Amino acid sequence: MKKTLIACSMVLFGLSGCMTYDPYTGEEKTSSATKGSIIGAIGGAAVGAATSGSSDRGKGALIGAAGGAAVGGGIGYYMDRQEAELRRKLEGTGVRVVRNGDQIELVMPGNITFDTDQSSIKSSFTGVLESVALVLKEFDETVIQVDGHTDSTGSDSYNQMLSEQRASSVRDFLLNQGIAPARTRATGYGERYPVASNDTAAGREQNRRVELTLVPMQQ
Repeated sequence: MKKTLIACSMVLFGLSGCMTYDPYTGEEKTSSATKGSIIGAIGGAAVGAATSGSSDRGKGALIGAAGGAAVGGGIGYYMDRQEAELRRKLEGTGVRVVRNGDQIELVMPGNITFDTDQSSIKSSFTGVLESVALVLKEFDETVIQVDGHTDSTGSDSYNQMLSEQRASSVRDFLLNQGIAPARTRATGYGERYPVASNDTAAGREQNRRVELTLVPMQQ
């Protein structure tokens, strides 16, 4: 048991140095790949120790820990790299990059993406979407969910229609940039999922948005 703990400690010590840098906050954070590796290492060490002879338990635990770390960190590492590249290309554009476990969300405010009550993408925003498409083509092991949202101004039916049209416009743009159709899906949610109060102008502005959720295919 002691050798198992030592083996885990050696692997985890190496993993603890794997940090990512958030250019928006200036803070260091433990990468998702590291978190996955730590979980994998603990499980791998236990299996390695259990399946080794008594004289080789320490060695078995170390091999198991290293193997578990590789498996646990694979998807997280892939998404870490994609997140870093998206943050680099989208810094200062007004698009927010949000990481939720092994998923990445790109939040595109409606005021920079579309004119009022329009579903055609602003010409001033096409360059941003082209940058997004370049990253999505490079990291082609993810599927892309495009969701459109509105505020509560106007009728439910109109908001639903507008959200669908805006989500479809973003999806169509990505397809025209060479993204495989099978990787994408567009959905409109109208006013159903606000992220702020619709009682204020600032809140309504936040609710008018398109979100891209990137999910690893291996998940």
